[in-house]
Parts: sequence; C-alpha cells; structure tokens
Amino acid sequence: MTSPTPPYVLVLYYSRHGATRQMARLIARGIETEGLEARLRTVPAISAVCEATAPDVPDEGDLYCTQEELAACAGLALGSPTRFGNMAAPLKYFIDSSSGTWLNGALIDKPAVVFTSTSSLHGGQETTLISMMLPLLHHGMAVLGLPYSEAGLLKTTSGGTPYGASHLAGADSQRALDSHESDLCLALGQRLARHARRHLTAQEAS
Repeated sequence: MTSPTPPYVLVLYYSRHGATRQMARLIARGIETEGLEARLRTVPAISAVCEATAPDVPDEGDLYCTQEELAACAGLALGSPTRFGNMAAPLKYFIDSSSGTWLNGALIDKPAVVFTSTSSLHGGQETTLISMMLPLLHHGMAVLGLPYSEAGLLKTTSGGTPYGASHLAGADSQRALDSHESDLCLALGQRLARHARRHLTAQEAS
C-alpha cells in the first residue's frame, strides 16, 4: 500500500525573462519557512500562429505543471508577467484547461495568492493580479492578499500591492527585486502556507 503524498503548496508561474521565476522562488521559500512543501511548476509557451507542442520535460528550469498537481495542491500561488494588464497567454491557456478540476470542486476553499512582474511602474500590475484572481474565484478558492501590517507595503516605491506581490522589472526586464519586493514575496508565501495549514487541519477534523 502506497503512503499518501505529503501536502504541498503549488507555486505555478510563467516567466519570460526570469523576474517572475525569481519571485516564485522567494514565495516558495516563504512557504517552506512555515513547514510546508512548496512545489515549483511552470507552463510551456504557446504559439500565436499554430498549436505548439512542447516536450513533456522542459530543457531547463522547473517542470511543467499537470492538472493533477493543480487539483491535489493544498494551496496555490499563481504568477505571471503583465501582458497589457492581463496574465500571459501561456498561463491563461493552462487555467482555461482546468474545467475538469472545476467540475470536481477540487480547489474549493483552498487558499490562493497571486503575483506579477511588469516592465513599467504603471504597466498594469494590479489589473494583472485581479485577472489571475477571477478564475480562482470561479474555482471556489479563498483568495488572499497582503495586509498593510506588512511594512513593505507602506515603504515601497516600486512593486508591492494589497492584491499580491509585484515587481518593477524595468524597461529591459533586468532590474533585480529590491528589499521591499523580496520581503513582500516572502510574506505572501508565509501567509499562504499558514492558511493552507489551517485548511488541512479543518479537513482532518471534519
């Protein structure tokens, strides 16, 4: 008899230039400081002119996520760069393919957070975060933000919103996360993990 898979929080992201990936790793670190496993996963790029076929295992970086991994997670952190104030198409394609998970109600009441990176300060950070929240609400997830008890929200001059963690990558997408952006990513991961643990405890008690 196989033992059940230990609970994990899924950190699912798409990253083109690496900034969103860096945020995902900081959020994962925050999750693991709270004693839960963070499972980093990404999605393949898609073609604008034809259906592209990606290998099952990417050449480098994190593995591609499966719908089974999404359904089985104890909590979800969803991240994308901004595309005209919206999440990137590869991530939306994956989420649009999750109707089976929705039909099964597998994500109902599980906690979720969102994060993003933009090239310009007013390049759609908040609308991108909200665009990622919408399908999670349809899945019945409990979407969490960042409370103003996080000092970085009051001090940041770049990324960081009450809707979720964000980052200003600059016009060349090479600006590193500053201390406030990094701290808010860690805090977001920690908050997600604490709520995931509460949900797991409630499930065990019921």
